[in-house]
Amino acid sequence: MSSVLRFRDLTLGYDRHPAVHHLAGEIERGALLAVCGPNGAGKSTLLKGIAGVLRPIGGRIERMGCEPRQIAYLPQAADIDRSFPISVFDMVAMGHWRSMGLFGGLGQARKLKVFDAIAAVGLTGFEDRSIGTLSGGQMQRMLFARLLLQDAPVILLDEPFTAIDARTMADLVDIVKRWHGENRTVIAVLHDFEMVREHFPQTLLLAREKVAWGDTRETLSAENLLRARRIVEAFDREALECTRAA
Repeated sequence: MSSVLRFRDLTLGYDRHPAVHHLAGEIERGALLAVCGPNGAGKSTLLKGIAGVLRPIGGRIERMGCEPRQIAYLPQAADIDRSFPISVFDMVAMGHWRSMGLFGGLGQARKLKVFDAIAAVGLTGFEDRSIGTLSGGQMQRMLFARLLLQDAPVILLDEPFTAIDARTMADLVDIVKRWHGENRTVIAVLHDFEMVREHFPQTLLLAREKVAWGDTRETLSAENLLRARRIVEAFDREALECTRAA
């Protein structure tokens, strides 16, 4: 299979402080890839880099015929402003922006697609509800509906199943599997190793650097997980010592 993303000695970070170091590798088109690692391992940072939200400090990301505007990105739930006065319908309709631009009209055909996406995630009847009234699971359903409308070849999910009920999780996993069946590339940051082992055939284990990358069961071995934790702990100790010295 052809590659859709390739990392060339990639380093990402904030204010010149690296969070992902010298990452090299490639992601095949149509891959279903989990990104795992301890807290502070650089997982969310990597997704922001792929989405084009964060520019590399060093190295580069090669997107094979897939520009950042063709990538659908779902950030962590904590990054969504639930106080913003917008309805479920209007929030989902924002998924059309790639096809109609910022100032294009919605039109009847696109409105019908919004209703279809809302129905596909089980939120029929919630169209006029303010997003601030939604539960955590309903919020994620709505955001997945917006992703459905984006119709993107590459989909990035940052902790998409955190703090939601089991039924919602199962429904959203089914959508992820549907995307995979459509040969879309899905990359998800996840913490639940059992879920990863059950549903994601490939995994990248990060600890600010690549610890392992490949078949999920081999990558998430006890030895690799221990190594990842020790790398991040060592980095945190070094950072703390540098702060004290300063």
